Amino acid sequence: MKQIEVTPESADWTYLGFSVVEVGPSNPWSATFDGREAAIVPLQGAGVARFAGIEAELARSSVFEELAPIVYLPPDEAVEVTSDSSFTFAVGSAPAEGKYPARIIEVPEQRSEIRGGGQAYRQVVHSIAPPVEAERLIVYQVYVPRGTWSGWAPHCHDGRDGSPYLEETYYFRLDRPEGWAMHRNWRFDEDYEDLSVAYDGDVVLVPKGYHSSVACPGANMYFLNFLAGELLDDNRSTPPCFHADYTWIEADWTAGEWNLPIVPTT
Repeated sequence: MKQIEVTPESADWTYLGFSVVEVGPSNPWSATFDGREAAIVPLQGAGVARFAGIEAELARSSVFEELAPIVYLPPDEAVEVTSDSSFTFAVGSAPAEGKYPARIIEVPEQRSEIRGGGQAYRQVVHSIAPPVEAERLIVYQVYVPRGTWSGWAPHCHDGRDGSPYLEETYYFRLDRPEGWAMHRNWRFDEDYEDLSVAYDGDVVLVPKGYHSSVACPGANMYFLNFLAGELLDDNRSTPPCFHADYTWIEADWTAGEWNLPIVPTT
């Protein structure tokens, strides 16, 4: 059963498809992505993926507790996913020619780094990004402490300001039921402003503009990014354009930070 589905047609863009699927004992899932490569990212539960003569057991207790192997599928490769209990996973796809074989991307291949500092301190997992091979697909998994920003300094990858063109989805998870996040896409040069409130399990699209996200003070945030666009193969490592008005903070993440109280009361 698809919980979420984003297609190039529904998003009014060209490359990226994204969905979240839940399977159980009575509802297996199968697909063939015609002319498109695809990746399956486990989110919660356990299941079995069968593809290209491979039978892979996939499991993940929670996105907040562990990473999991990822299934990579070249175009036109049939896949079936079943579960004896319950298994929720994300699927992203993009146009491709079939340069790379079907395989499992194991956890040690998914490079992790700590980015930023201050109130923009987060862990970024490069789940499918060079040197992990794919044609167009890029996948990140990001862990953001509560009250903290991600994507700071704000950046764009809409083919403007010298950036590459990439379409992107953000799938948000919050570790408390009352938690929420905010995500902003904007471009002042064309009066474009798109501010979204995301709750646990919501997806937000990035069709254009500079963007960043923040977690509320009461909930830690995870999000899964799928991206696809004009970049191919090793060129997928091409960086976005960072907004020059905000990059100053990277020199010192604590510069100008207040220590309270600021003004005297007596």
